[in-house]
Amino acid sequence: MVRKIGFDNEKYLAEQSEEILKRVKKFNNKLYLEFGGKILFDYHAARVLPGFDPNVKMRLLQKLKDDAELIMCIYAGDIEKKKMRADFGITYDADALRTIDDYREWGLTVRAVVITRFENQPSAAAFKSKLERRGVTVYTHSFTKGYPTDVDMIVSPEGYGANPYIETHKPIVVVTGPGPGSGKLATCLSQLYHEHLRGVSAGYAKFETFPIWNLPLKHLVNVAYESATCELRDVNVIDHFHLEAHKEYSVNYNRDVEAFPLLRRIIEKITGEPSHYKSPTDMGVNRAGFGIVDDAAVTEASRQEIIRRYYRYSCEYALGLVSRETVERAEVIMKDVGANPTDRTVVMPAQKAAEEAKQKNKGNEGIFCGAAIELGGGMIITGNNSPLMHAASALILNAVKHLARIPKEIDLLTPTITGSIASLKKEIYCGRAASLDLAETLIALSISATFNPSAAVALEKLKELRGCEVHLTHMPSPGDEAGLRKLGVNVTSNPEFASKYLFSS
Repeated sequence: MVRKIGFDNEKYLAEQSEEILKRVKKFNNKLYLEFGGKILFDYHAARVLPGFDPNVKMRLLQKLKDDAELIMCIYAGDIEKKKMRADFGITYDADALRTIDDYREWGLTVRAVVITRFENQPSAAAFKSKLERRGVTVYTHSFTKGYPTDVDMIVSPEGYGANPYIETHKPIVVVTGPGPGSGKLATCLSQLYHEHLRGVSAGYAKFETFPIWNLPLKHLVNVAYESATCELRDVNVIDHFHLEAHKEYSVNYNRDVEAFPLLRRIIEKITGEPSHYKSPTDMGVNRAGFGIVDDAAVTEASRQEIIRRYYRYSCEYALGLVSRETVERAEVIMKDVGANPTDRTVVMPAQKAAEEAKQKNKGNEGIFCGAAIELGGGMIITGNNSPLMHAASALILNAVKHLARIPKEIDLLTPTITGSIASLKKEIYCGRAASLDLAETLIALSISATFNPSAAVALEKLKELRGCEVHLTHMPSPGDEAGLRKLGVNVTSNPEFASKYLFSS
């Protein structure tokens, strides 16, 4: 199926930047803007809003870069437990380093990194030292005394006043972090406290994408957000504060609505005057709904994302990363929208490919894996594993062969190269298997391209796989996962292990 465009980036850019500048003006040219969600590489938004540029928010900030600087927050506990950012397969602290590099390349000033709820945890202290030795300014904030019930203590020298003041110089201070719970809000409020002590009437707002406030509560774009946050137990709700104040229905999520009365009291205590905001929706800067140009396209894209999330949580449960309750919640959400796992077009072809491999190798021991990809024009290509390569490797080679119109009988990989890699894995690394995973296969393809014209053409076709849908009958190995991630495909898999071994590297 050809993917329809459902979102207009330019319209969104214009709407969102105008709204941010209005807030800056409202707060006397000093705004602390908390970023909910990812600034760069927002692949969830790109999947549910087809046409959404994963880096459109960074493009927006680049437009405002003369007036904007950034503070990055990271929770010390996330550093300590090595919390992972799933879409990149790296820890939050590594993601913070990568993100700082990315921001600098886009020409944005990273004023400081704040390690929140810092209690001298060993890994967090080591991370602080690493940053400081590379010339990055680092602040530490401890848990706010009195939070969440004692507002007088929170807004006092012993509360927010115990945190060091972060020097900033531009009207817009973007406060971001690698994921939820990074301490972004507390950092914004701590800065507001210090700014008002210095006579600066700074304000706060939250840059939001999901849920989209001006779509219906049960619109599939908003339901997909619930599905994406099953482990956090987030639930979309009608913002009753907004309805009461403005006689207008709007959607927000439970934590923001529940926290609003406290947040409003804290802001009023800091500023000494009634809050500008009557509802949590008022606090948000969210014009994503105005960028939707094809509701049917975003609805179907969101349905597919809900199915993907079910598969992802099922696999994470098999790996011991989430609870059974999380998987069950994802399944309930999927069924509530009338979807089931096989509604994903690549699922049944992948299972058929695995079954064909099993029949072909009847009597042989081993686990037979299948994989399928849906190309841009709707064509389904499959692959399965063999002693030579993993199912993901065979799939990608078959896909680029099809795109390059290369006959099946022509080999893309030179036997001497694949044999040499297999020998390295078995005889030098002392590995259990010589079969090439996708990361190894892509390297072999790039080497073969130097003297094999067919491989060179196929290598160029890899770019056309970005955004395609992929399903595997078994969970990908680390090498397969890394290769699929770099190709930019939307991959799911059954929660089945491709090997009987407990350890894989």
